[in-house]
Amino acid sequence: MPNIGTILKQEITRLARRELRAELLATKKASAQYRHAIAALKTKVASLEKQIAQFQRRTSKGAPAAPAAEAASGTPVRFGTKGLKALRGRLGLSAAQLGKILGVTGQSVYNWELGNARPRAEQIQKIVALRSVGKRDVKQYLENLGIQPKARRRKS
Repeated sequence: MPNIGTILKQEITRLARRELRAELLATKKASAQYRHAIAALKTKVASLEKQIAQFQRRTSKGAPAAPAAEAASGTPVRFGTKGLKALRGRLGLSAAQLGKILGVTGQSVYNWELGNARPRAEQIQKIVALRSVGKRDVKQYLENLGIQPKARRRKS
């Protein structure tokens, strides 16, 4: 005949395990849901960090005009490399001549046109002022500075 104490102990252990299993099941389910939610949040954070990096790269390449340039005129000032090339072509100026007018070197003008550098606020204001000036005025200004205007090429 089995010992009643041993049987009673086994039964109590079995019932306790059964109760614990029921309690732990709810905890395991909640833990699995939390782990899933944490993994989803980590992926979302990673994608948002990637987007932030992309936006920072975009803004560093084509940064908007300096706030000082906007404050001086009261209206937003845009600067574009194509616009600078077009302005220089319209006025018939070499990069060196435009640089003299703006107070920089010709190489700086080339770098601005290539998008390798960006003019400072004071140069942007001078560029904006040049937009409303004609060829004759620029030629006169260059002659006053003692700089010969660019010779026109003739098409053959």
